[in-house]
Amino acid sequence: MKIQVGEWPGAGAPILCLHGLTANLICYEIIADALKGTHRVLAMDLRGRGLSDKPETGYSLETHCRDIKAVLKDLGLAKITLMGHSLGAYICLAFAASYPELTERIILLDGGAELSAEQWVKVGAGINPSVERLGKVLPSIEAYLDLARQAPFFKPWNQAIEDYYRYDAHEVPGGVCSRISPSSIAEERKNLSQVKPSEFYPLVKCSVLMVQAKKGMLAHDDLVLPDDGLQRMLEAMPQARHVILPGIHHFSMVFQPSRERDQAILEFMKST
Repeated sequence: MKIQVGEWPGAGAPILCLHGLTANLICYEIIADALKGTHRVLAMDLRGRGLSDKPETGYSLETHCRDIKAVLKDLGLAKITLMGHSLGAYICLAFAASYPELTERIILLDGGAELSAEQWVKVGAGINPSVERLGKVLPSIEAYLDLARQAPFFKPWNQAIEDYYRYDAHEVPGGVCSRISPSSIAEERKNLSQVKPSEFYPLVKCSVLMVQAKKGMLAHDDLVLPDDGLQRMLEAMPQARHVILPGIHHFSMVFQPSRERDQAILEFMKST
């Protein structure tokens, strides 16, 4: 299994970044630029995404954790701080629970809560514009970018978002489409729906930072980390701290500049 890893060099402790459901490592460009020099920032394409291998099956938290373990071994890293956005936050929890000896800290960017079936439906509706692009063949990269620009949560458009979508697209007969297979995402979502994140919480012994976006994606309540979910996480992980970003939604959490987010991460990395 080949896993693609990107790096923004830095002198400080390394951070390995894990992206969301239909994303790729380029989604961390803005955060990495803010942290580079201070920390060695690494980001990986999860299997099935970006330039990593794309097996027909095997899309679950368990397999992602095994991939991370293999990446750490290849990089010669005995212990790591993990930062995950959305699905990546759930992977962080699963990894910290399964491999505490390898986990220094975890940073959860708007994810990791145990959601009700009703809330998952709302979240699913919120992320639909990202999921619906999968499998669509557009006549050119310009048309592909135009489709991406229509998503209301990618405003204002910036160079980091364009870099992300250019990395996501590849040439196919008839034009370009996403590198991600809809079937792999369907399997991922099915497997994630069967996970109880609350089972991970008491097994997480490392320091935890949770960063919560307060704005909805397409509606006011399609929150991936709602208040009640955040509270349950804080009660189950007393070593955790949290930061609330009132003006941020689930996608701007990674795709837009935020001094408050970056400062929270830097201060957390200084803590013991």
